[in-house]
Amino acid sequence: MKIDPREFIVKEGHAVDLKKWPTKIKPLCKSKQEYEAALQNSLQELEKLQDLLYASNSYSLLLIFQAMDAAGKDSAIKHVMSGVNPQGCQVYSFKHPSTEDLEHDFLWRTTRALPERGRIGIFNRSYYEEVLIVRVHPEILEAENIPNGLVHKKDVWEGRYGSILNLEEHLHRSGTRILKFFLHLSKEEQRKRFLKRLDTPEKNWKISRDDLEGRKCWKDYMKAYEACLSATTTKHAPWHVVPADQKDDTRLIISRAIVDALKDLKMSYPKQDAVRKRELGAIRKGLSK
Repeated sequence: MKIDPREFIVKEGHAVDLKKWPTKIKPLCKSKQEYEAALQNSLQELEKLQDLLYASNSYSLLLIFQAMDAAGKDSAIKHVMSGVNPQGCQVYSFKHPSTEDLEHDFLWRTTRALPERGRIGIFNRSYYEEVLIVRVHPEILEAENIPNGLVHKKDVWEGRYGSILNLEEHLHRSGTRILKFFLHLSKEEQRKRFLKRLDTPEKNWKISRDDLEGRKCWKDYMKAYEACLSATTTKHAPWHVVPADQKDDTRLIISRAIVDALKDLKMSYPKQDAVRKRELGAIRKGLSK
C-alpha cells in the first residue's frame, strides 16, 4: 500500500469546486488489520521525527484542521497524534471568540497559540473561521467592533485572505511549516453520524440544535470553503482536501502528509563541536568516579 498525500493538495491558483473532490475513495487497506499496521508504522515514524524536531530546535510545525461538524477532526487528531510526546505538542480548539478576543484583530487569539521552535502545534479550527462561519453568518462581523469605514462588504473577505496569506508567509520565513487539512465530508455521511450520536447515549452530548441549523446552510458553507481554499492554498502552506467519509483513510492520509513534511525538513541532531566534546568527556569522567 502506497499513500501519496500530494494527490489531495489544492494547487496554488486552482479554483476549487468541491463537487469534483471526492468525499470517499477506494479503501487504502483491505482489512482492519492492514489499516492498524499502516497507521502504527506512520506513528512510529512520526515519533522519531518529533524527537528530531524537538532536539534540533529550529523548525516548528503547525497543523490546521477545518471541516463541517462530524467530519472527524477530533478523532483524526486523537489517532494520528497518539504516538507523539505531549511535551512537544500543543492542541488548541478555537470556538466562539471571547469578549477579550473581540477586542483585538481576528488573528490575535490564534497568533498567541502558535507553536514554539521544536514543537508541533495543532489548531482544531483556526483563524480560517473568520472567512468561513463569519462569511456564512455576516452578523458575527458586526459584533467584532471594527471601526466604521474599515469594513466593506465587497472586499472584506479578500482583505482577510490577504492578512492570512501574509501571516503564513511570515511564519514560513521564520521556520514554521504549515499543513492545512479540510476534511471533506458528504452531507449524507454527516446525517448518518448525527443519527449515530443520537442513538449512542454517551455521544448525545456531541449534538445540538445548532448542528441541524448548520445543515440548512450547507450550500453556503461549501461556497465559503471553495472560495477560501482557492484563495489561501500556497506552495509553502498548502490545503489538503482529505476524503472524510471513511475515517480510516482520512487518518492514513493525514499521518502520511505529516511524516512527509517533517522528512522534507532534512533535520539532524545537533553536532558536537570540540568544546562540547570536551565537556561531554568531563561529564563522563565525573560519572566514572
